[in-house]
Amino acid sequence: MEAVVAVLVGAIALLAVITLVKAVRIVPQQRMDVVERLGKYKRTLSPGLNLLVPFIDAVRTKVDMREQVVSFPPQPVITSDNLVVSIDTVLYFKVVDPVRATYEISNFLQAIEQLTVTTLRNVIGSLDLERALTSREEINRHLSGVLDETTGRWGIKVTRVEIKAIEPPPSIRDSMEKQMRAERDRRAAILNAEGQKQSQILTAEGEKQAAVLRADGDRQARILQAEGQAKAIRTVFDAIHQANPSQKVLAYQYLQALPQIANGQANKVWIVPAELTKALEGLGGALGGLSQMAGDVPSAAVDAGAVEREAVEAAEAAAAEARRVTDEVRAAEAQVSSGTAPQGLPAAEAVPAAPVTGDSGAATPVAARRTEQA
Repeated sequence: MEAVVAVLVGAIALLAVITLVKAVRIVPQQRMDVVERLGKYKRTLSPGLNLLVPFIDAVRTKVDMREQVVSFPPQPVITSDNLVVSIDTVLYFKVVDPVRATYEISNFLQAIEQLTVTTLRNVIGSLDLERALTSREEINRHLSGVLDETTGRWGIKVTRVEIKAIEPPPSIRDSMEKQMRAERDRRAAILNAEGQKQSQILTAEGEKQAAVLRADGDRQARILQAEGQAKAIRTVFDAIHQANPSQKVLAYQYLQALPQIANGQANKVWIVPAELTKALEGLGGALGGLSQMAGDVPSAAVDAGAVEREAVEAAEAAAAEARRVTDEVRAAEAQVSSGTAPQGLPAAEAVPAAPVTGDSGAATPVAARRTEQA
């Protein structure tokens, strides 16, 4: 009897524990439990401690209210240019109404996947491959709009749809790589040509500027050199006229300049005219009268205008004399080459007219012998 009572008490205690467990329901945060009473929707349990009627109320589903991420497997899609591409999609959604998510559709996750695939095929089917590869943002917006509108009545909010990858066929990938490589090569060739063009332009500009600067420097140097020579000539000219040298000094200076005139490397033959020999005959007297040159005293002051006029006249006379001497020398050279004696010299003097070469010691000028005879 006592054993029966013990079993009965144990059964009552176990029933009480089971009843207590079924009557108390603790719901964690971010989860909603849908409760049915005798097979009919009764209420939704919120997070925390909730009490149920044992053996009458039952939890139908436990709905997670957090945002969820679902990655769908690659789906083959045909583009408008009849190319099959494989597209991976990622879906972000969350349940906003657990009752409708439980009773409006049997499996909302599978429904969302199929809806995504069909919508994606409709969108990609209206685009070619190139546009499909470059219009991901547009495809994402279109998918989000269609899915959000359809899943709204299921109590689900689609927050974001992303295309993870678009994989064209291997042959198309090879063609695309070749096209991209050719495009990069073309751009590299264009950039290289542009660089060479700019380099040549800059080099030409630099050479142009360098040539201009060199020409300007040469011009400035020539101008300065000419100015220096002009000042030197003017200084020598003024010094000579201020000193007022006598004719004897000038004759002596001319005699000293004769060997330098004959010392040129290009002077092969030098014919002395008869007039010049006559002029040199008086140099002996000039040399003999050098001892009486103590009385030649330069003038203290010289008129500048007179000096300039005298310089002009002397220059004109020297030019005329030079032209005359040049004409006589050319005529004498022509007669020597033809075997006749020059007209300006006697027949006896035509042969002894020895040439004056670049070496001052190789030949003695005729004018010197004339001076010794005098």
